[in-house]
Amino acid sequence: MLYLVPTPIGNLEDMTFRAVNILKEVDIILAEDTRTSAPLLKHFGIDKKVFAHHQHNEHKAVSEIIKFLKEGQNIALISDAGTPAISDPGFLLVRAAIKEGLEVQCLPGATAFVPALVNSGLPNDRFCFEGFLPVKKGRQTRLKALAEEKRTMIFYESPHRILKTIEEFITIFGAERQASISRELSKLYEENVRGTLTDLKLHFENNPIKGEFVFCVGGLE
Repeated sequence: MLYLVPTPIGNLEDMTFRAVNILKEVDIILAEDTRTSAPLLKHFGIDKKVFAHHQHNEHKAVSEIIKFLKEGQNIALISDAGTPAISDPGFLLVRAAIKEGLEVQCLPGATAFVPALVNSGLPNDRFCFEGFLPVKKGRQTRLKALAEEKRTMIFYESPHRILKTIEEFITIFGAERQASISRELSKLYEENVRGTLTDLKLHFENNPIKGEFVFCVGGLE
């Protein structure tokens, strides 16, 4: 069995009982960054073999992992925070396991975009998840394709690009488009900033820019 196990995006109390039990029972844990996962596993008393599985080695590692699964070993994949394969490694392994007829289970659990969307105040009956935009090649093409999108759009962004992204969104979507930015979700300094894109630009020009960002933008009305 291949398990995809969500891990907390900040607050360790968001770890589920089932997630802890699965990680204690499997034979091998695959982690996006073993240094990041070590404190989490120690906190919950999980002592298992942990191997790195990240974007730089996943293509090469998949065949070896499939081999272990075929031998009858149970394997859990975790990312640094949130649900594996959502803007994190995991898709290639899941696809390969399914192709080989192996069983795959994804546990429900933490992921950053759901609380950010729900508390944004923007329509959430229909939405599109865009994750991280391309840094260079294809970025403008992707944005222009979204200019007429009517659903709420969800993006992930890093702190050093957030102001540039807000400015790009103003150009593409208009300065008065409603939006919301959430950072440090579930942590001590969680912040949710709502308003027009101009309001968000003004806020982050005058306040510290730290943490990981989830950017929700209202669709075209």
